[in-house]
Amino acid sequence: MAPVSGSVSSHYSHRSRALWGRIVLFAAILAGTASFTLSGDAQRSKPEEYQVKAVYLFNFGRFIEWPESAAKDESFTICVLGLDPFGSALDATLAGEAIGSRKLVARRIMSTREVTNCRILFISSSEVSHIKEILSSLEKSNILTVSDMPGFTSNGGMIQFVLKENKVRFEVNLTAAEKAGLTFSSQLLKVATDVKKESPGGGVSP
Repeated sequence: MAPVSGSVSSHYSHRSRALWGRIVLFAAILAGTASFTLSGDAQRSKPEEYQVKAVYLFNFGRFIEWPESAAKDESFTICVLGLDPFGSALDATLAGEAIGSRKLVARRIMSTREVTNCRILFISSSEVSHIKEILSSLEKSNILTVSDMPGFTSNGGMIQFVLKENKVRFEVNLTAAEKAGLTFSSQLLKVATDVKKESPGGGVSP
């Protein structure tokens, strides 16, 4: 067998380090120890904040079960709707990764008409003025909706990022996810700061 060339060996070493870094960061997230600095230059703090959120999006794909029809997709696509706050952080997080046999792909879109093949849809705060219309148009899809805009889960979104003591956490609207045919793992629900579920009377409550 021919020896592995230095460039190929270096490539796989880099990928292994990158994957291990994501695993360590997500473990810190679950333990509640991953934090970032919000003081000083707000623009400088954003890449750190959204790197954590990108790792969350990556792992939501691993800890949520989609209907069988979604498993037929050739790739697992994470879409960003509206102005992209991630920069290169999302692409770097997904680079070279897969869920099962499906390669992870990042896409930026500007309309819900482009959500074909999206498994996870991060809705930017730039879309806050018409969030109800966006969520209404996605009601019959098997797409996980995620955002960090205030009141997202109360309006029918599935996962909302929240900041707790300079840590990125998240809350869940379980009823919205169940209506879309998505099943959250118990591990994921355990670390959510709040799990909302529709009461028999139709209201959403913790």
